[in-house]
Amino acid sequence: MLLTLDILTTAAILFIVSIGLLAIFGVLKIINFAHGAWLTVGAYCAVVTAKLGLNPWAALPLAFAVGAALGGLAEHFIIRPLYRRPLDAILATWGLGIVVGQLITLAFGRDVQLTPNLYAGTVEILGVDYSAYRLVALGIALAIGTLFALTIERTRLGLSARAVIMNETLARSLGIDTGRVRLVVFMLGAGFAGLAGVLLTPLTSVDPNMGVSWLIGAFMLVMVADASYLALAAACLVFGAAQVLISTFVSPILGSIAVAVLAALVLRISPKGFSRA
Repeated sequence: MLLTLDILTTAAILFIVSIGLLAIFGVLKIINFAHGAWLTVGAYCAVVTAKLGLNPWAALPLAFAVGAALGGLAEHFIIRPLYRRPLDAILATWGLGIVVGQLITLAFGRDVQLTPNLYAGTVEILGVDYSAYRLVALGIALAIGTLFALTIERTRLGLSARAVIMNETLARSLGIDTGRVRLVVFMLGAGFAGLAGVLLTPLTSVDPNMGVSWLIGAFMLVMVADASYLALAAACLVFGAAQVLISTFVSPILGSIAVAVLAALVLRISPKGFSRA
C-alpha cells in the first residue's frame, strides 16, 4: 500500500511540475527553458508569504499571479520576436532563466530558505500512516488536470489554442487573434509553473537553483507526451512508478535519473512518445 501511494503521489508531483511547460510547448512549439526559473519564483513567493506572516496557502494565488505577469512580459518582449526562430527562442528562454536566477540570488542570497509546511501531519490508510501533504498534492494534481482539460475542451480559449496548434495560418484567416492566444497561453504556463514552485516547497529545499533539476525531468516528460495532456498524465504515472521502484529497491541516486533515462529510451524507440496513435 505504501509503495502504491508513493507511486501515485510522485506521479502527481511530476504532473504539477510539467503541465505549465506542456501548455507552452503545445501552442508555441518552443521549449520554455525559463520554466525552472518560474518554479523558483513561485517557491520564493512562498518564502515572502512566510516572512509577511500570512497563511502559507496565500502563496498559491500570489505565485500564480507573479508567474503569469512575468511570463506575459517575457512573451511580449523576448519570445514574440523569435517565434520564427525556434532555436533562438529556446536559447533566449535559457538565458532568461539564468538572469532570473541571478536576480533571485541578489534579492535573497544563496542560502537555503525555509517555509512552513502547507499541510502537516499524517493520515492512516489501511493501517499505514502516510504524509497528508502528499495526498493533498495528489488531489491538487487531479484538480489541475481536470481544470486544464475543461479549459482545452470547453472554452473559447481552448478552441482557439487547438486551432493554432493544428494550423496557425488557417486560424488567423478565420479571425482568431493568434498573438493574443500565444500571450495568454504563455502567461498560463508560467502561472502554473509558479504554482508548482509553491507546491514543491514542502518536498525540497528552496534556493536560487532549485528549478534546474525539476526542469530536466519536466522537459523529458513533455517530449514524451508530445503536447498531449493525457499522454503527459500517462508518462508521469509510468515514469513516476519507475522512479519510486528504482529508488526503493535499487538506489535513490539511480532513481533520481530514472525519468530522464527512460524518457530518452522511449523517444529513441518511438519519436512520438506516449502520444503515438
